[in-house]
Amino acid sequence: QLQACGGGLVQAGGSPRLSCAASGRTFGTYYVGWFRQAPGKEREFVAAISRSGVGTYYADSVKGRFTISRDNTKNTVYLRMNSLKPEDTAVYYCAASPQAAYRLPTDYEYWGQGTLVTVSS
Repeated sequence: QLQACGGGLVQAGGSPRLSCAASGRTFGTYYVGWFRQAPGKEREFVAAISRSGVGTYYADSVKGRFTISRDNTKNTVYLRMNSLKPEDTAVYYCAASPQAAYRLPTDYEYWGQGTLVTVSS
C-alpha cells in the first residue's frame, strides 16, 4: 500500500514536499512515480525514480522545479516542489511499478490515494 501526504494550500512560489510511504519489504524493487490530475484533465506524469534512486525522470513542465528522491530504509519517496505555479494545482498521486517503465499510468501496479495541492496566486 502507498500513502501520499504533504499537500495543502500553498502560495505561488512555495516549496512544499510531498511524501509517499509504502508498506512491505519489497519497496526497493519498485520504480516509484508521481502523477497529477487537475480538474477536468487527464492524469499526467510528473516524475519517477528508479529502484536505487540513481535514475530520476521528469515531465518537461516540472523539470528544474521539482525533485524526486527516495529513502529505501524508510520505504518513502519524496517530491520536493519548488517555484510552484497556479497551474500546478492538482491531486498528486504516487504509484509503484515493478518494471523499468514509468511514464504511463498503465506502467504502475499500485497507487496511493492522492493528496491535493492547491496553489494560490
